[in-house]
This record gives sequence, C-alpha cells and structure tokens, in this order.
Amino acid sequence: HAASLAITKSLGKLYNPLFVYGGVGLGKTHLLQAIGNRISSTYKDSKVLYISAEKLTADLLESIRTRTIDDLKSTYAKLDLLIIDDVQFIAGKEKTQEIVFSIFNELHGKNKQIILSSDRPPKAIPALEERLRSRFEGGMIADIGAPDFETRLAILKLKMLERKTDFNNEILTYIATNI
Repeated sequence: HAASLAITKSLGKLYNPLFVYGGVGLGKTHLLQAIGNRISSTYKDSKVLYISAEKLTADLLESIRTRTIDDLKSTYAKLDLLIIDDVQFIAGKEKTQEIVFSIFNELHGKNKQIILSSDRPPKAIPALEERLRSRFEGGMIADIGAPDFETRLAILKLKMLERKTDFNNEILTYIATNI
C-alpha cells in the first residue's frame, strides 16, 4: 500500500518496476487498477495502460500477423504508466518475451513507471527469460499475502461500520475464522 501511494506521488522515480505477487483473490488486480485510476485522475494528461498478459500476448501476435509490430511498440513507448497483470502468462512465449523486454527497456530508460503482477515472484516463474527476470526484480517486489485473523476481524468491523450494520462478536469471529 505504501509503495503504491509513493508511486502515485512520484511516477517513475520510486519502485520502478513494482512487481506485486500473491495468490488468487488477494486483491492484486484491484491494487493495480487503483494505482492506474489514481494516476489517471491526478495527472490528467498521463497515458496509462492496464492490460492482462494474455491480452498483451494476443495483441502482439496480431501485430506480428499484420506486420504492425513497430506501430504497437511506438504506442507503448508513449505511455507514462504500463501495468501488466498476470505476467506469468508470458513465460515460455519467446517472441512475446522478446517484445516485452524491448518495451520494458524503452519505458524504463525514460523513467516511465512499470507495474507487474503475478501469482508468484519472478524467480519462481518457469520458462521466464533470465534477462526479463532480472528486469522484473530490478525494483520493488511485494508479496501480497492473506491477512491474519486479527486483520480479517478488523476489516469486518470496518465494513460493518461503513454499511451501518451490526453483528455480534461471535458472528464476526466465525466469519473471520472460516472465510
């Protein structure tokens, strides 16, 4: 959270790239989209792209097929913030990794912000080229883990206040323990 806020205040200067990883359902995508939304609303002229790795791969394949890869690279080179969600899906895709490497270097060289997410840290992504792994590990790596019991209970109490509802502690404890 602190790294995300710092990025929104100093785009491209801190934690670049930011690599967020964790299990399914822990909020990685929501966090990435929140950063993108904050940048878009704070810096009205900024060019922000949020894209899933699967969509990125499909777009790259289409640009290769239509021989417009240079146009695609040029479009990406104009971004202020590139967010790639579920980057583990490019592993093993040589041409995609080659182009992502090129785009990454172009943006990073211009101090443009890059944010990536995955279900595991870069070192644990099989078939990821070493040069990409090295780039992904070059900034901040943040592990998003499941909250502990006390945190889950505090979240439930906060949600209860926000929604002006009331449940007794037994119910809240049951939910925090089992869900």
